[in-house]
Amino acid sequence: MSNHINQQRRLVLRGAAGAADLLAGGGTALAAGPANANPWAEADRIIRYFAKPLNFRKQDFVITAYGASSCDVVQAEAWISFTDRGQVSTPAPGAKDCYPAIAAAIAACHKAGGGRVLIPAGNWLCAGPIVLLSNVNVHLAAGAHVYFSNNPADYAKYGEFDCGANGKLTLSRWEGNDCLNYSPLVYARGQKNIALTGEDWTSILDGQAGLPFQGDPDCWWSWKGRVRKGIDHVPHTDGKTEVAINPINPASLAEAAPHLSAEEANRIQGGDKDFQSDVHLLRALGEARVPAEKRVFGIGHYLRPHGVQFIDCAGVLCAGYQLNHTPFWQHNPVGCRDLHAKGVFANSMGPNSDGFDPESCHRVLIEGCQFNTGDDCIAIDSGKGPDIQYGPSQDIVIQDCTMQSGHGALTLGSIMSGGIQNVYAQRLLFENKHWKTDPLSIAIRLKTNMSRGGFLRNFYVRDIKIPNGIATKPSFYKPAKGSGIPANTVASGAGAVITFDCDYDAANDTMRIRPPEVHNVHISGVVVGNVQAQGGSYSCYQPLVVLGPVAANYNGAGTPDIRPVANVTISDCDFGTPVNGKQPFYLYNARDIKLKNVKLGAQIVNQTLSS
Repeated sequence: MSNHINQQRRLVLRGAAGAADLLAGGGTALAAGPANANPWAEADRIIRYFAKPLNFRKQDFVITAYGASSCDVVQAEAWISFTDRGQVSTPAPGAKDCYPAIAAAIAACHKAGGGRVLIPAGNWLCAGPIVLLSNVNVHLAAGAHVYFSNNPADYAKYGEFDCGANGKLTLSRWEGNDCLNYSPLVYARGQKNIALTGEDWTSILDGQAGLPFQGDPDCWWSWKGRVRKGIDHVPHTDGKTEVAINPINPASLAEAAPHLSAEEANRIQGGDKDFQSDVHLLRALGEARVPAEKRVFGIGHYLRPHGVQFIDCAGVLCAGYQLNHTPFWQHNPVGCRDLHAKGVFANSMGPNSDGFDPESCHRVLIEGCQFNTGDDCIAIDSGKGPDIQYGPSQDIVIQDCTMQSGHGALTLGSIMSGGIQNVYAQRLLFENKHWKTDPLSIAIRLKTNMSRGGFLRNFYVRDIKIPNGIATKPSFYKPAKGSGIPANTVASGAGAVITFDCDYDAANDTMRIRPPEVHNVHISGVVVGNVQAQGGSYSCYQPLVVLGPVAANYNGAGTPDIRPVANVTISDCDFGTPVNGKQPFYLYNARDIKLKNVKLGAQIVNQTLSS
């Protein structure tokens, strides 16, 4: 790597490693706050905070004044989901690259003290990231369609960190761990008073992630490396995926983290046969507290960039546009304060196309948005392993949103080592209109494990409508060896309306040293409709799965305090008719799960469950 990283940047990046001190012994250093006496009054306080809009100077910086030209488009065959092909529009050969004009307009707007960078109606090719600066609102007019180049090299040209053959990279965060990587398509770090807005859902940001690379059958989504036997799906080239052994990666953690003792390095690497893959290497570098400027990916690696990622920003608005076909997660604000998302259509059906993942953000309002996603619709995160320098996700309201396809409609975790608290969700429609072909897997979902740990507390949900049910076929948890839990008994992957999964994907984490803690969760007013499924009319496989922390999977020192999922109330709900009517509830390591006026078919349940 070049020596272009100055000392100030080095100190900023080292914050990730320093945060490891907060996890001495695997426990969080944050004190638990009391449950709110009137939680919905607190939610109203958060909502009122956003009644005052962000303020921008009344001056437009139109990108055509800086040399941008709209382009013609042609039709091309592309993947529109992991398993479906279709015709999409894409810039015609020879289209002008508007990246320089957009960057120049943003720079001029920022220098002038702020204002609005206007992208007019038309088709625009952008062969590089849109990078926001303080006091700038990038606004797409009605009918504006920005096509981001699908050439990976275009996102390793303009970053502030010169990493030699790996490209000029950007400080990003990938599944909760910091790294230098390809830039997200839209990016900002350390900025204040910024906005990404559109006039309506004809204002489109298009990642073109399913369009094959030039002269190559692979596309951005190929880098996932996913395989499904017996069906047509996005192809990939062997060796060119995030999960494949990458020969340019170090052969051992000792080589990448010389500050560790041999014992520490071996413990973190464990028996991970896939250590040299990019996704496993990054996870190990995080656990090893390697400074972020030495976690270098980019060219030659296969960690896909995000659609929109804002890091350490304050006063952020995302409103009124449609985001399509992103390489990875659609929105991932990290460590942001005062974040408002309103009227956004997150519409990407590729692998890991989460809709909105606020991570370690404080004071957030997500409202009036629609989600059609290839993964979780909304997933609240807070860092992975030692990378928790931004603290917990907290004081979040989600309301008046509509969810279609996705793994989880409303998900907390799994990347939650820093904790999640004070989350309020109300008036949500999990419409699930694609239930026949691509059903919503789970409605309300918590995911963590002994590695990711963290806490979830003070989570309040009310008034949820699920007219077309959720998946009626279960996806079973794969227990780790020695856990004592029989295989094919816990439908934590799909099929439950409400799932607490405290042993999510445990086999892929070597350092299982952070027991999670989950308590004070209150869910009411969930109404689930039946649909015609095989064998009858059903709403789900089973309404409730509570898989608490599995003590046998802990591999740290000593005997930790592994607490059950506790203080959960589920009240005034109608779960329809479950397929597994003989066992509608699954509980493991759970205490005081109170069911009040819960309807299952014609039966009313009032019961307190523990296991």
